[in-house]
Amino acid sequence: MVDVANLAVSAVLIIVGSALFGFELIHPGAWLLIPASIMIAAGLLYLTLPGLLLNSYFGPAVVVLVALGAALATLPYYRWVAPTHEPLSTTVQSLEGETGVVVVPVVPDSLTGKVKIRSEVWSARGEGPIPTGTKVRVVSGEGVSVFVRPLEGSRTEN
Repeated sequence: MVDVANLAVSAVLIIVGSALFGFELIHPGAWLLIPASIMIAAGLLYLTLPGLLLNSYFGPAVVVLVALGAALATLPYYRWVAPTHEPLSTTVQSLEGETGVVVVPVVPDSLTGKVKIRSEVWSARGEGPIPTGTKVRVVSGEGVSVFVRPLEGSRTEN
């Protein structure tokens, strides 16, 4: 005979775990999959083996082992969702050797010039004037500005 209380507890664990799993699919990397998998596994375990879990000394150990297994099974997902990437902050030193495009003309001995490198715009300096649209390479950086030189054969994109 099925105990209604056991069925209710199992259903709540499975429903809440499934909801957390759904939220994880909407916003990957929120670390909801681990508690979701633990709750679903515990709910299924409680649904199928309530006597073992509630009436034995081994019940808590079984729950812990299943929860640990569920948590370890989700780790490969997080490695897939959040692969290693470059640091999120950019410094002028990390830009050395990068190429970019002049978006505001570079004027010698001035920080009025602007260069777009990747998706960021940086103040730029140069040895001579560099017109808008010229492709440049970052030679060095100081403070919040970069020192650039035009690439050989670079044409302006006016």
